[in-house]
Amino acid sequence: MTATQQPPAAQQPGQQPSGQQTITGQVITRQPAAPPGPPGQHTAPRQPPGRLSLRAAGARLTGPRAAGTPAILRSLLTGLVAAALAWGVLAAWTVDQHASAAAQVVGASEPLTLASKGMYQSLSDADVTATTAYLTGPNWPLAVRQRYEADIARAGADLASLRDSGATASAQAAADLATISAGLPAYTNYVGEAKTYSSLGYPLPGGSLMQVASEEMHLRLLPAASALYAQESASLGSVGAQATGLPWMIVVLVLAAAIAFALLRTQQWLRRRTHRTVNYGLSWATLAVIAILAWLAIAFTSARSDLENGLQHGSTPAEQLAQAGISAQQARGDEVLNLISRTGSTSFQADFAARRAKIGPGPGTLLTSAAAESPSGQGAAAVAAAQRDARSWYSATETVFRLDLAANYAAERTLVIGSQPGSSAAQFGKLEADLRRAIAADQVTFRAGATSGSGAFGGLEFGVILAALVIAGGSAWGLSRRLAEYR
Repeated sequence: MTATQQPPAAQQPGQQPSGQQTITGQVITRQPAAPPGPPGQHTAPRQPPGRLSLRAAGARLTGPRAAGTPAILRSLLTGLVAAALAWGVLAAWTVDQHASAAAQVVGASEPLTLASKGMYQSLSDADVTATTAYLTGPNWPLAVRQRYEADIARAGADLASLRDSGATASAQAAADLATISAGLPAYTNYVGEAKTYSSLGYPLPGGSLMQVASEEMHLRLLPAASALYAQESASLGSVGAQATGLPWMIVVLVLAAAIAFALLRTQQWLRRRTHRTVNYGLSWATLAVIAILAWLAIAFTSARSDLENGLQHGSTPAEQLAQAGISAQQARGDEVLNLISRTGSTSFQADFAARRAKIGPGPGTLLTSAAAESPSGQGAAAVAAAQRDARSWYSATETVFRLDLAANYAAERTLVIGSQPGSSAAQFGKLEADLRRAIAADQVTFRAGATSGSGAFGGLEFGVILAALVIAGGSAWGLSRRLAEYR
C-alpha cells in the first residue's frame, strides 16, 4: 500500500512545529512544546501529573514538622525547662512537708505526748500515795509526803507546759485542761482536810474526805488527763504517718525518672540529627536529675525506715507500757480504797479484776503486746521483769481481798502498806520500777529513730531546688546552642 504523506505546513521563523504527523491509518500525537521564553532564560521542566513540588507539599504540613528542626528544638527547650521548674516546685514542697513532719515528731508531738502522759501518771501516783499515806496514820512519813508533793508539782508543771505549747488547739483539749486546772486545787484541798481531821483524831471524817478526794481524781482529773493523752498520742501518730507517707514522694520520684528519660531521648535524637556525640548542657542536666533522684530515694527510704522503727519499736510499746502503768496505779487505788472504806463491797475487787485483765500478762494484754514490740536489750528485759512482778502483785492482792472479806483489817492493812518483801506495796513498787525502766528504754529507741529520720532530710530541699535549676539551665543551654546553628 502506498503511504501518502501530507506536506508539512509552512512554518514561520521561530515557530515550533505543531507536533502532529499523519500517516495512513495512524495518527501520532506529540506533546506540544513549551512556548518560548525570553532569550537566555532557563525554562523549568514541568512536573509529572499527580505530583506536588516540595514547596507545595510543605505548605500543607502544620506544627513543628512544618518548620523543621528549629521548631522541634524550640518545643523541646520550652518543654524541658518548664518540666524541670515545675518538678522543682513540687519536689521542694514535698520534701518540706516530710521534713517538717519529721521535725515536729521530735520537737513538738513527742514532748507533748510525754507531758500529757507524765501528767496522768503524776496525778494517779499522787492519789495512790495520798491514800496509802492516810492508812499509815496522821503523821505521814517524810518520804511519802515528799513523793506526794513531787507528784503534784510535776502534774502542775506538765499542765503549764501543755497550756503554753499549743495543746489547746482543739476545743476538747482546752476543756480538758480547764477541768484539770480547776480540779487539781480542789483535790489537794480535800487531801489536806482529810489529813487534818486524821491528825485531830477524827478518822471517819478524814476517811470520807479522802474518798471524796479520790473520787475527784478518778471522776474528773484522770478522765480529762486520759483524754489529753489520747489526743496527743493520736496527733503523734498522725504526724508520724505524714512524715513517712508515700503518695507525693512516689509522684516526685516518678516525675524525676520521666524527666531523665526525656533528656536521654532528646540527646539520642540530637545525635542522629546533628552527628554530635555529646551535648554538654543536656549531659549536665541528665547527671543532675539522676543524682537528685538517687538522693531523694535514699534519703526518703532511710528516713521512713528510721521513723517507722522509732514509732513501732519505741513509741508504740512505750505507750502500751504507760497504759499498763496507769491501769496498775488505778488498780492499786482500788486496793487501797477498799481497805479505807471497810464496807465489804465487792465493787473495788471487780474494778481490780477488770484492770488486771487489761494489764496482763496474757494474750491481747498491754504487757504482752509491749513485750512483742520492744526491741531486744534493756527494754525487753525490763518488760519481762514487769510481767513477773505483775503476777507476784496479783497473788498478794488476792490475799488482801480474802482478808477483807474475813474482816481481818489489821492483817489486810499490813499487807497493803507494809514494806516486807511479800507485801502488796513492795510488789507494786517493783512493778512500777520495771515499767519505768522499760518505758525509758523504749523512749530512747523512739528518739534515736525519730532524730535519725528527721536528719535524713537535712539539706534535701536545697538540693532539690539546685538540681531543678541545673536541669532547666542545662537543657536551655544545650538546646539553644543547637538552635543557634539554624539562624
